[in-house]
Amino acid sequence: MTLQPAGLSNVYVVDDDPDLAASVARLLSRHGYVAEPFADPVAALAALSTGWAHCIVTDVMMGELDGFGFADRVRGIDTSVAVVFMTAWPTAADAVDAIRRHRGLDYLEKPIDEDRLLAAVGEGVRWSKRCRSDAARIAALTPREHEVFRLLARGHVNKVIADRMGISPKTVEDHRAAVLAKTGSQNLAQVIALAAALSDRS
Repeated sequence: MTLQPAGLSNVYVVDDDPDLAASVARLLSRHGYVAEPFADPVAALAALSTGWAHCIVTDVMMGELDGFGFADRVRGIDTSVAVVFMTAWPTAADAVDAIRRHRGLDYLEKPIDEDRLLAAVGEGVRWSKRCRSDAARIAALTPREHEVFRLLARGHVNKVIADRMGISPKTVEDHRAAVLAKTGSQNLAQVIALAAALSDRS
C-alpha cells in the first residue's frame, strides 16, 4: 500500500473506449476528484503499482483482461482500493459476481447515471481512506505489540496472553496500553472492531 498526500482523492477511470474514460474522468474532476483516465487496464495496473488510487471505476467488457479479472489483479496490488464496475451489457449474474466475488462497491449500467456514479465514488473514497487509516494505526505497532493486539482481538485476557507469549502479566499490560494508545482505541471493544475490519478487507 502506497502512502498518499493528505487531502487528495484519487480516482482511476478504466474503459477501452478512451472517449468514455476521458468523459467520466472529466465529470469526476469537476466534482473535486483527481481523476485519471485509462483506455488499457494493464496501463492502469502499472500506474497503480507505482502510484495510488482510492477508487477505480472500471468497465466490465474490455477484451483480453475484463473488468472482473482486472479488479482481482488490483486487489493483488492494493486491497484498500474501492472498485466500481460499469457496463453497457448488464446481467443479474454479473451484478451478483461484481459485488460478491469481486468485491465491487457498485455495478452501474451505461449510460452512466451521474448522481449514482458520484455517490458510489464518494462512498468508495471514504471507504478507502478508512482502510488506509486503520492500516496505518496497526503499522505503528511493534512486532510484540502486534501479537498482543492479535490475542486481545481474540478475546484473551492478560494472564492467558502472558502464558502464550511467555512474558509477565505486567509486560502484557504495558503492551496493551501501547496498543490502545497507538491504535487510538478507547477500550477492548474498539480493538476487536478494528481487527475485524482489517480481517474483512484482507
